[in-house]
Amino acid sequence: MPTATAESRAPSSPTVPTAGLARSLALARVFRLEQSDPDTFYRAVAQDTIAQIAGYTELAGRTVLDVGGGGGYFTEAFLAAGARSVLVEPDALRAPPTLADPETASPEERHRLAVWPGRLAPGRTVAGDGYRLPFPDAVADVSFSSNVVEHVAEPRRLVDELIRVTRPGGLLYISFTAWYSPWGGHETAPWHYLGGARAARRYQDRNGRPPKNLFGSSLFACHVGPTLKMFRAMGERAVVVDALPRYYPRWLRWVIEVPVARELLTWNLLVVLRRTDDHGQGGPG
Repeated sequence: MPTATAESRAPSSPTVPTAGLARSLALARVFRLEQSDPDTFYRAVAQDTIAQIAGYTELAGRTVLDVGGGGGYFTEAFLAAGARSVLVEPDALRAPPTLADPETASPEERHRLAVWPGRLAPGRTVAGDGYRLPFPDAVADVSFSSNVVEHVAEPRRLVDELIRVTRPGGLLYISFTAWYSPWGGHETAPWHYLGGARAARRYQDRNGRPPKNLFGSSLFACHVGPTLKMFRAMGERAVVVDALPRYYPRWLRWVIEVPVARELLTWNLLVVLRRTDDHGQGGPG
């Protein structure tokens, strides 16, 4: 497995406070850059995520599997934090597109290049299916999956596989965008409130092409309540360490326990789990 080197430092990104309302407001400003300046957006989110994970476990010297990490921004940040990181993407072997003139490229073209699988992690990206990860059991200290659960038809299968590749005592960091949040429909939002299929048809009518995140194929309705129930019923394989709205201040974590309101307000649910041993006990972190 590749090791981190001195050259693994990630390029600079906007400074985001590590906690509190100031952090949430800074992230809200950064999210406005997703289409116009995707490099800045994704690197800022990646750096914020590294700071968040550091509150649960040390990263330096640890092995991290970044499952579904797209262009490699998270893997880049894990390496900069001193971790050994491998990115897993289904389409990792495809060559990235080239921009004839980066100065005049459209926002859609720049974004497509930014998130091209493994673009920032050459030599550290492997092609793999989240349902059948190409790794042996208990290989990772941290299994990481950011905003992937809502893109698979069978979330439990994905989570089971993430647990399998995590060592006893290791950490799982899993987040997803809640369907009934304002961003649940991704590029078809807010019309997903009228139904995912209807929102996809409207997008195609207006843009002349189907959305990248196509409801029923690469985007599914993922809800906070049922998904929390699934995580909390993992039995002896993994235990929930924390669950909270990913981008909100920690004092707003109560939102996820309020039926109905949590579906609308959570935005992005983060669940942190610890892999247990064969006797249902978590090992050292």
